[in-house]
Parts: sequence; structure tokens; C-alpha cells
Amino acid sequence: MTNHRRSTSVDAYVGCRLKQRREDLGISQERLAELLGLSFQQVQKYERGMNRIGASRLFQLCGLLGVEPSFFFDGLTLALGPGVAELPNEAETLSTASLLSAPGALELLADYARLKSSAQRKKVIELIRILADDD
Repeated sequence: MTNHRRSTSVDAYVGCRLKQRREDLGISQERLAELLGLSFQQVQKYERGMNRIGASRLFQLCGLLGVEPSFFFDGLTLALGPGVAELPNEAETLSTASLLSAPGALELLADYARLKSSAQRKKVIELIRILADDD
């Protein structure tokens, strides 16, 4: 039997957006959990995309974080419905959601964003490309 309730890359993306907004507002996981009536571990699971965020909880988060529901989905692209065929190019197959759900991706992105020098950022990208090509 297939578990239709398991989390997906979309859940990871929504969790990433939750974490981003929470941090932008300077709210701790503990404080957000308190406001939601949850444990901070549950907030962690939401942010990592391990647990799905239900519609009513998402609506509650919008009020607490001062964003519209669309905030959590900005940057995602919709998949075509059944019977609609289109050949995806390579960039489309590596969606933002799937990239962010890769292990360590959020930490890498957070550290990368802290780099002040564009030269350093270019070197990091160059290093990652070299390491990826070694496989």
C-alpha cells in the first residue's frame, strides 16, 4: 500500500520558506512553536520538510508571519496536468524544490549567502562544479 501522506520536495520548499521568513523576523523555533501550540521539534520537522504543513496550519502561519499563502510557494512551477505533454529541458527537471530537498542544501545555501565577496562566491561555485564532475 502506498503512503500518500509522505512529505515531498514541495514540502521541503515550503519548509525552507518558513525557516527563511522566521529567521528574517528574528523569531526562534521555540517562540514560533509556542505561538502555534506545538513543540519546537515539530517546527523543525516542518522547516526540514520532514512533515507536511496542513492548510489550516499554513493559514495560521501566514497570520503569525505576516505573509500571504503564496509566499510559501513563490518560485515553484506547476506540473502539467495529465494528458499534457511537454519535453522538459535540463533546468526544469532540477526544480528549486528538488534542489532544496537535497541533503545539506539548506545549510550550503545559508553559508553561501553569508559570503560577502563575489570572488569568494565564484570560487565556491567553481569548487562545487569540480567536485560534482569527479563523480
